[in-house]
Amino acid sequence: MRLFILGLGYSAQHFARKFGGAFSHNAGTVRDPKERDGLAGIELHGFSGGSPTEETVRRLSDADVVLVSIPPGSTGDPALAAFGDVLAGGRRKIIYLSTIGVYGDHGGAWVDESTPPQAAFERTRLRLAAEQAWMDIAPGNVAILRLAGIYGPGRNAFVTLRTGTARRIIKPGQVFNRIHADDIASAIMAAIGHQGGGIFNVCDDEPAPPQDVIAYAAGLMGVAPPPEEAFETAEMSAMARSFYASSARVSNAKLKRELGVALAYPSYRQALDALWRAGEGR
Repeated sequence: MRLFILGLGYSAQHFARKFGGAFSHNAGTVRDPKERDGLAGIELHGFSGGSPTEETVRRLSDADVVLVSIPPGSTGDPALAAFGDVLAGGRRKIIYLSTIGVYGDHGGAWVDESTPPQAAFERTRLRLAAEQAWMDIAPGNVAILRLAGIYGPGRNAFVTLRTGTARRIIKPGQVFNRIHADDIASAIMAAIGHQGGGIFNVCDDEPAPPQDVIAYAAGLMGVAPPPEEAFETAEMSAMARSFYASSARVSNAKLKRELGVALAYPSYRQALDALWRAGEGR
């Protein structure tokens, strides 16, 4: 199989490092092809919106699997605008990385893939429109993976504690869902091997208050956690505050049942333990 990745961001790079050897050829887009850190073994193509090069289109046309991790912008999905005609109607497998943010606020109640999404914010409306447009491109061959909050090597609570940017914002009843990059990679690979498409939540087993994660990481580091701050009076950007407007416990049962994914890190505790042993936060 030949793999083409539209948008070599954190999760897509992690997938390529973990499973790139399963493909006969790996290629993908970056904003600046001169930036090659961590991208060895991947044929790079520059793309930052607009018209792609003929070589990029040719490579994409040859791909058996397309992984899409470019988010929509204020005017729509740039990857769809540039490559939709190339990918339409093909038999290749398309994996689209979306977000569980589309479910909106459920007051901490459990939701799953049958729960109707809520377009409470413009970014949610754009994401839902992108999901539908990608499913329309190649009906039956598109898997939508709705990702929870992403963390992993170099991107975790140890990093924010060490840099002094960690905060413990307390909003009673608030929970967030999260997923380690290793488990995202496994979910992508499982979706590639799955017959047909569909929508799948990619999250761990234990939605938890965000302050608990910071406190657990601080305990492993042997440092005092940052002081608690009441959500109502905490200084936060409008974007950061908007994430606290939604609280839901997202089920991963379909991911396990239909894709057969066994999570390496069922909760943040196992993941942080492993990251700490690997030298994160030192």
